[in-house]
Amino acid sequence: MKRKMMKVMSGLFLTFLLAACATTSRTNDPWVKMQETEAAIQPTSFPDAQFPVTNYGVTVDTDISEALTKAIADCHQQGGGKVIIPAGTYYTKAIHLLSNVNLHLEKGAILKFSTDPKDYEAQVHTRWEGQDCMGCSPLIYAYQQTNIAVTGEGVLDGQASWENWWKLRARTSAENKEKGLFMGKEKLQYCEANQVPLAERIFTVEDELRPQFIQVYQCDRVLIEGLTFNNAPFWILHPLLSKNIVVRGNTFDSHGPNNDGCDPESCENVLIENCIFNTGDDCIAIKSGKNNDGRHWNIPSKNIIVRNCTMKDGHAAVAIGSEISGSCYNVWMEDCIVGSPEMDRPFRIKSNAQRGGIVKGFYIRNIDISECKESVLKLELKYNRVKEGPYYPKFEDIRLENITCQKSRYGIWIDGLEDSICVSDIVMKNCQLDGIKEAELNSIVGAESISYENCTFNGQAL
Repeated sequence: MKRKMMKVMSGLFLTFLLAACATTSRTNDPWVKMQETEAAIQPTSFPDAQFPVTNYGVTVDTDISEALTKAIADCHQQGGGKVIIPAGTYYTKAIHLLSNVNLHLEKGAILKFSTDPKDYEAQVHTRWEGQDCMGCSPLIYAYQQTNIAVTGEGVLDGQASWENWWKLRARTSAENKEKGLFMGKEKLQYCEANQVPLAERIFTVEDELRPQFIQVYQCDRVLIEGLTFNNAPFWILHPLLSKNIVVRGNTFDSHGPNNDGCDPESCENVLIENCIFNTGDDCIAIKSGKNNDGRHWNIPSKNIIVRNCTMKDGHAAVAIGSEISGSCYNVWMEDCIVGSPEMDRPFRIKSNAQRGGIVKGFYIRNIDISECKESVLKLELKYNRVKEGPYYPKFEDIRLENITCQKSRYGIWIDGLEDSICVSDIVMKNCQLDGIKEAELNSIVGAESISYENCTFNGQAL
């Protein structure tokens, strides 16, 4: 009887052990973690109430700024719903969204934004290239709002060009530098380096910091869906210090300077799917603040999913950095079509020893790359030619699976630090890269623990 009982207990223990191992295996699978992340994203939800701007005396080919402001306020105050812009061309200045409002552009609606910087001089909380400031309003802006959306089948046209926004460089002239009169980027860099209080970081139109197209700052539950974005002054979509973000079915088509497509910064639980990117800078760039400002907040970007997207043009398809001082964890990219003669590098992580940051968990699978200029994967630890500093970045746990590419300079290019190993644990599985120009195939400095399983580069098994 005793022996029989021991046998039963042994069997139960073995069953428990196998179940525990299976659970651990599933938990450690990053793609299971992606499914868990998607399930955790809280969606938007709006009442059926509608607030057509035509109810506010709006006609086509006119400035509807006041009507939009009134409709958004009414919608918010009456419990939420949809502010509707019908088919036709309309003009507007800055739009500020409020909780429980869905700004909806019907098919055929084109909303064109003013190119006069003075129409955006509102002194809002914002962040510009990873540095905090009080500056001009983005074209569409929301601050500390919950349950908001911009949706529809319409076009949002920033009207940016080299005749207006794109010519603004935000640089201090040599003459003013000699006088100690700084503006724009140099002024902002001084504020960040010296940790000037936010209330004193006042930036006006004279500073020439071009505004983002859409910025949601410290918001929760955000939906951007179905729209076409043209001619942005600066970054197109900039979720900042926000969570539960869904970006679905949009076309980002803008080729000006710094025209990133979507830049989640210090955000959590983000889904970007079924979008088309044709941009003048990174298609998607994930960030978490620059230098002291990023370390002060210390809020990483984490749990970000990118899938079923087409990246036609850009400096990178998905970049992490360069303003990544607050770190980044768990980014997934799958089932995307990437590449053109103008695509520089599909997958990129960038930082330096002044910016620092940990990037852990970049998981990529099922990507078809037609061609790129540099390399399929590029890791830069000396970004902006910075080779020294007290904050060495660290990149680890990078997985590439089922990747094909027809043309590139290198397969993997790791521009690391000669005196320190800051890159580790890179795995490539079932990848076929052809048309690599350089004879050595890869260029790797400052990395360890790189492995290949069933991979060929220019037909050579690795």
